[in-house]
Amino acid sequence: MLLTGSLFVKRETLNQYFTFYSGTRNLMGDLSDAHTPHSATMIESGTPAKLRIAVVTEAFLPQVNGVTNSVLRLLEYCKAQGHEVLIIAPESEGAPTRYLDYKIKHVPSISMKKLIPMGVPRKFLEPLLEGFAPDVIHLASPIFLGHYVARIAKRMDIPTVSVYQTDIAGFARHYGLTIAHNTLKKWVSRIHQASDITLAPSKWACRDLETSGVKNVRLWKRGVDLVKFQPSRRDESLRANITGERDKFIVGYVGRLANEKRLSDLAILDQQKDIQLVIVGEGPATARFKKELPNARFVGYQSGTELGRYVASFDIFVHTGKHETFCQAIQEALASGVPVIGPDSGGPVDLIDHGVTGLLIDTADSHALLEAVETLRSHSSFDLMQIAARRAVEHRTWDYINAQLIEHYRDAIFEISRKRGLVA
Repeated sequence: MLLTGSLFVKRETLNQYFTFYSGTRNLMGDLSDAHTPHSATMIESGTPAKLRIAVVTEAFLPQVNGVTNSVLRLLEYCKAQGHEVLIIAPESEGAPTRYLDYKIKHVPSISMKKLIPMGVPRKFLEPLLEGFAPDVIHLASPIFLGHYVARIAKRMDIPTVSVYQTDIAGFARHYGLTIAHNTLKKWVSRIHQASDITLAPSKWACRDLETSGVKNVRLWKRGVDLVKFQPSRRDESLRANITGERDKFIVGYVGRLANEKRLSDLAILDQQKDIQLVIVGEGPATARFKKELPNARFVGYQSGTELGRYVASFDIFVHTGKHETFCQAIQEALASGVPVIGPDSGGPVDLIDHGVTGLLIDTADSHALLEAVETLRSHSSFDLMQIAARRAVEHRTWDYINAQLIEHYRDAIFEISRKRGLVA
């Protein structure tokens, strides 16, 4: 089959894009993205091997999202490595007061159009931080709470590392809030300009921040649970239950069911009799999407090994959101050996190796979307793409990713110490 138009620029067969991993291909290619830290110098200069870290996050349990997930993996790593952590997070019903025996201090929270809960700063945070005396402050997807703490950190001369994770300005633009989009973009830029180091999960996000005037932006990707998400979790009985034991090609989506995820773009697939669409997740737009995708199987929120079982049982994973700074669900699909079709924009561009682990297209183009699915399902090298998907992420464990993060902390500490004249 020849692919033209939105799928590929060149008129070449898909075989030429299924380059697959040869012995000379660098499977650890994104390791070169890691910034070389000053850790050896810092340890010699007196920086403690065990750090005191204040983690200030705009989202935490019981709310489950990408920000929460990344913070939880960080806390687990810190516990295993012996670092001391204080957690500051927005309050919510059922919120824990401790996690892994780390203390959690809550602040009030508000929601913006029921989209993004945000912590409200309180004056007690300054004496709280002064008493804890952190070596570094981690700002997880900072907005109001994170910006307030960043200003405190400047006054107290505490290094800060902020993690850019949510494109709130892009969400505002999607909802037609042009003024809010422009204001939020400037606001996010101002927040990260106040940080000593800003970590972004994709090259697109790095460029976006740098264009907005943010300095010292570094690429820091996300880890993936290679045990929970693996090809061996594919379950034929689950597939039979999903399809009603009919011979159908299963196309799946995992994520929050919200308008900005653009699940309506999947309508063309939902109309195909030989394709079964499976939607995993919940959200404010669930009722709307059920009406627009009447033939899809909505299985609700899944987690743990059950989520891994669903993802591994897909034939193809499709993601249609265009405001993703990264998209962890894509990485989990790849770990499960499931090829991915995603938008040729934002974070997915870094995750999907076009023609090797999936396809990057304009997912809003229904013709291109259907053509992409039909091309993959019928191609003779589809099994190689499944293998390549897993291999693309099998090195990216959370331990590896969080070890990088600790070195970014040490870099920030080193720079503050250098400015004080404490190190050469």
